[in-house]
Amino acid sequence: MVKERKWIIKDAADAETVSRLTSELGIDSVLSELLVQRGICSFAEARAFFRPDLKNLHDPFLMKDMDKAVDRIRRAVEENTPILVYGDYDVDGTTAVALVYSFLKKLTPNVDFYIPDRYEEGYGVSFKGIDWASEHGFGLIITLDCGIKANDKVDYAAQKGIDVIVCDHHLPENELPHAVAVLDPKREDCDYPFDDLSGCGVGFKLVQAYSATCGIPFENIVSLLDLLVVSIASDLVLVTGENRILAHFGLRQLNENPRTGLHAMIRLSGLEPGHVTIDDIVFKIGPRINAAGRMESGRVAVELLTATDEAEAEKIGSEINKYNNERKSIDREITQEALEMVQSGDCLSSGNATIVYSPSWHKGVVGIVASRLVEAFYKPTIVFSRSQANGLVTGSARSVHGFDLYDAIESCSDLLENFGGHLYAAGLTLKEENLPEFCRRIEEFISARITREMLTPVIYVDAMLNFDRITPKFVRILKQFQPFGPGNTAPVFLTENVYDNGNGRRVGADAGHLKLELIQESQPYRHISAIAFNKAEHFEHIRNGNPVDICYSIVENYYRGIANIQLRIKDIHDREDFI
Repeated sequence: MVKERKWIIKDAADAETVSRLTSELGIDSVLSELLVQRGICSFAEARAFFRPDLKNLHDPFLMKDMDKAVDRIRRAVEENTPILVYGDYDVDGTTAVALVYSFLKKLTPNVDFYIPDRYEEGYGVSFKGIDWASEHGFGLIITLDCGIKANDKVDYAAQKGIDVIVCDHHLPENELPHAVAVLDPKREDCDYPFDDLSGCGVGFKLVQAYSATCGIPFENIVSLLDLLVVSIASDLVLVTGENRILAHFGLRQLNENPRTGLHAMIRLSGLEPGHVTIDDIVFKIGPRINAAGRMESGRVAVELLTATDEAEAEKIGSEINKYNNERKSIDREITQEALEMVQSGDCLSSGNATIVYSPSWHKGVVGIVASRLVEAFYKPTIVFSRSQANGLVTGSARSVHGFDLYDAIESCSDLLENFGGHLYAAGLTLKEENLPEFCRRIEEFISARITREMLTPVIYVDAMLNFDRITPKFVRILKQFQPFGPGNTAPVFLTENVYDNGNGRRVGADAGHLKLELIQESQPYRHISAIAFNKAEHFEHIRNGNPVDICYSIVENYYRGIANIQLRIKDIHDREDFI
């Protein structure tokens, strides 16, 4: 069902630069080529890349309105004005709230946090939330990961005598909210040098600025970076520039001295303490934190992330783990229903976009289902359900590489009650009677702009590699390319003519994965372990001793404190396919 992916080997880097770096750094030429591909062409640039330094973080006051935000918070602290930290219910929002709330809690007892209900209030700042703040006497609201489009909500807060500081990282509208301060590196009039911070990242810059102003040593806020790296990894922002530095030190904090709640999450996720990676956050920790907002309440996630008692963290973490298991069960069931809808033609669109709708689907998992459908059909996808609270149809959208689905949704804004998101992921709400026209128009918009190339899944291969080059030194240096993520993805290698040594087997609850011991035909005495997720369809071909070509990333797999080199296979091509 999943479309076969095209492999494209990246253009070779400048040979002279690669040769010079190889000599200066004393590393394998393949590693030098990876550096040059990333724009690192000198010894000094390589040193800065391999040795991130917190001293290279940008001055937070380069962000527009930062001085106003700091002044307002200082006044609130001095005057004992109750402060409400308000954030979205996803990982970015809950980590941001936990970070800013934890910091402010040490400055004033008059601080609380608020996470809107996913189903009753929806995304972002809500009138209900502002009413709650007013009823409980809050004079200042700090929004995190939301608020940049909440012009009417900010005005409503002002009418109730509440000041608002907006901290967001989404694209603003033409008119900014009339807040005390609007911190958003994507503001057109903001000259901040790095505009791809996460929502939690903007919150950290606020904390950094306040600390610098009030004489709080920077070392005192480094402990907050474990929250920030969870946000960076889960929100899929660029892991370059300032984010790379923050993620590097965030991973160090997460591995060496994680906060109580994250320590519980590491254990409950079955991860090896001290060896947590960006991938572990993306696939294990992040989904569990997200599950709280999907299945119950994002407030539970913040309670976990701010817990200081181990027993309490263990209790909350176990509850969140249950939510995650429930989420996975519902996710599988709805995904299967959606796949059958598309295959039978019982969907709203299956042309250049996949659009499916069922009023009974759980709203909390439609984004995950949309991602599954993109994997299956590789088209821009929207999955709709109906809110039980207000009867509106709500959808999650996911796109394919190169196509701006947010732009497509925005073109139908006159049919929508609300929408927001990014280039490749968005959420939207509309009345059910507008759904047919929305589907017609968005299919028309997509069809006019999407290309055949965009509809073909591609794996970009960084370099060809023979197994004899995968030495402990090679892997040790490759590890220093971490943290991986958008903008600095884990290198993908291609090795031809490999076969299993006869011990390969299907693994996983549904026997959908392959565990292999691979040998390259030209290196018959070198065996390397490999895992191929969701590739069981190749098992019979491989078991019969047939050679294959593989593209993969190289990881260290930890088990009971012992590290082993493992290939994480991304795709397999049977060699007969190319004869």
